[in-house]
This record gives sequence, structure tokens and C-alpha cells, in this order.
Amino acid sequence: MSEVRSRSTRPDRELAKAVQASKAPAISRAAAVLRLLGKSDAPLGLQTIARELGLVPSTCLYVLRALVAEEFVAFDLDTKRYSLEAGVLTLARHWLRRNRFNDLAQAALERISKTFDVTMMGVQIVGLEHIVVVACSQSGANLQVSAQIGSRFPALISATGRCIAAFGNHPEEELKSRFKELRWDHPPGFEEWLKQVARVRAQGFAVDDGHYIAGVTVVAAPVWKSRERPSHALVAIGIGSNLKRRGLPALQQELLGAARTLSTQLCGEV
Repeated sequence: MSEVRSRSTRPDRELAKAVQASKAPAISRAAAVLRLLGKSDAPLGLQTIARELGLVPSTCLYVLRALVAEEFVAFDLDTKRYSLEAGVLTLARHWLRRNRFNDLAQAALERISKTFDVTMMGVQIVGLEHIVVVACSQSGANLQVSAQIGSRFPALISATGRCIAAFGNHPEEELKSRFKELRWDHPPGFEEWLKQVARVRAQGFAVDDGHYIAGVTVVAAPVWKSRERPSHALVAIGIGSNLKRRGLPALQQELLGAARTLSTQLCGEV
């Protein structure tokens, strides 16, 4: 689930599609601008932002000026380019302060990461739309995954997606429609994937062995904040051959145990 190797569609297309489908276009446009600036390694000009999001430049300028006034976006008078402003940090800090999952999960992420030399992530599930990385612990020398807090991925991708499909009570037709949009190095067929989802229901965790990223094994276990469906997941990412040497079954059980403990802490027995 590397930000560099992400198999999602281009961010600009995703954001433009979301803007077009929104029933609250003003809010959607502002959110799309913020996400685009957040993904960019350098400040962007008006024309670039408008083109990437499929917006009329005058409309885009109106949104940008409003975000600058609210101190969410900064405007450089010399370069005529826009970037994120420190105001977004205030919102993020308030959210992190209220998020029990992050506080409870961090110690487990660091422990498992160190023990098995894997990159660990805590992700929040946003329906069938996407998952968002909200906590992480980087691995050692064997694999560095550049997914940072705030990184977004399609909900059904990799091992996490199998957990969402297994425990989310989503109609099969909707899963199939979303599945067709996913991008993998070695994509499984939908029927094969459904069989894997069924195994996840039985064992409580999911494994992606090189389907999403060749040579990389991803293990995920769901976390419940309520009894309806998983709200989060713990995700371990490592080089497949290295995990086999260090004990993949042990990692699976450690991850499953940590996820169950977190679920109990967040909402009681699940």
C-alpha cells in the first residue's frame, strides 16, 4: 500500500469525479482542492488546479480565495501558486486528539513492526469509498513503505479490502462493480477473490500474497468500533520471502490478537 506504488486511479481523476457527482458542489470543490494540494509535492497554479479538477478557472479561483481567507490555503504573490496553509493542522490536531483508535493502536503497531520487521498501519474505513491511513510505524531496513498518515487507498484493495468485503454486509453486485475498478500487479479473478473473502470470515484476518504489489505480502485484521461493521483495520506490510522466514503464521496471530484487543477497548466484545 505504498503511496509510490499505489494501484488506485490517478488522484486528479478521482477528485474530479467526486466533484461532478457531489450534491454539495461548493463543499466538494473545496475538499477536492485541499486534497489535490495535499498530494502535490510543490505549490500549484490556478490553471493547473482547475485543469486537474475539471473546474472552470473562475470557479476555481473563487474556491481558492475562500480557502485562503479561512487560512487553509496559502497564496504566494511572487509565484502566483497555492499550497496548504497551517490552518489544516489545527483541524487535524483536534481530530487526532479525539481519536481513541490512534492512542490505543500506536503501541501495538510499534511492537509488531519491530518484532516482525514490517511496516504497520492503522487505517480508517470509509464505507466502500476508500481507507485512510491514520496511524503508522515504519519497518526497518528490509522494506520502507512511503504511506503516511492521511494517505488514501481504494477500500477493496489488497488484504484490507478482503476484510471490508467479508464483514461489511455489502451486496455482491456492489462489490463486483467496485472490484472492476481496482488495479493490482497480479489481479485475482472476482470469483477467486470471493472465495478468499469467505476464508477471511472463517479465520478473522486476510492475506494478500503478491496480488496487490508483486513480492509484497500484506496482512490485515479488522477492528470494530461498533457491532455493525468494521471501522478500522490493522495492516502489516512486508517482503513476502522475509515474512516466511520470520514466521508468517505468528504475524497473523499477533495481528489478529491486537485487532481483537482494540475492538474490545473501543466497543466491548465483538
